[in-house]
Amino acid sequence: MTDNLTSTSSTTGKRLNKYISESGFCSRRGADKLIETNRVTINGKLPELGTKVQAGDEVKVDGKLISASAKNKSDRIYIAYNKPIGITCTSEAHVRGNIIDAIGHKERIFPIGRLDKPSEGLIFLTSDGDIVNKILRAENAHDKEYIVTVDKPISERFVERMSRGVPILGTITKPCIVRVKSRFVFTIILTQGLNRQIRRMCEYLGYEVKKLKRSRIMNVELGNLKSGQWRDLTAAEMDEINQAVSGSSKTATETVAKVKAKKTYSDLIK
Repeated sequence: MTDNLTSTSSTTGKRLNKYISESGFCSRRGADKLIETNRVTINGKLPELGTKVQAGDEVKVDGKLISASAKNKSDRIYIAYNKPIGITCTSEAHVRGNIIDAIGHKERIFPIGRLDKPSEGLIFLTSDGDIVNKILRAENAHDKEYIVTVDKPISERFVERMSRGVPILGTITKPCIVRVKSRFVFTIILTQGLNRQIRRMCEYLGYEVKKLKRSRIMNVELGNLKSGQWRDLTAAEMDEINQAVSGSSKTATETVAKVKAKKTYSDLIK
């Protein structure tokens, strides 16, 4: 029977979940689940969540050795993918139509966040579990832009209510930027990621979403990337992302505050 390894109070070493996520095996949250279900060992012993990995320690998940990541993360993968409708944003191999099988990348990667199965557009995937935690952290509140087609003409009231926030899932959505593109199409910039948020917001106001595409995440645009295609994020894009997750506090809510409070409907549709 395997002995338990208790948490160390040493200031040296790296927390186990961070060590696993940086290796590219999974996200930090995923690592916590692996530790909690006794699938991780350090030097043959079961660790606690707070255990730190020391130099020379042998970390295994399900008996497979986990190697430490390169300090400069030169071995990490970061890609942008234009997810088609019908693909599920999960790395679970048993789920038919999962995003990992759809991409078919030769290295182990996993999605950062998710995009609903009926939706399409931009999503990041990576082998760097540490950056997943940073990007998804709520206080960073990074912009995500969507193009939305609804089932009936967009009214001034709809734009005002969507921008101000509507009650869904027991909360009020944060203020956001809504711009009308045509009679049935608008763009929306969110800093939240509530479950099926845009669809629920529209439904509350009596509209049905017919098409939803994510066109931008932070500084990365979908651009000319065709449905089902992926590309590596550029060095410049990664520099901006790393800067944003390290200390940026700018949000779409702050941007909204700079927009004139009484912006007219005619202004919005220009």
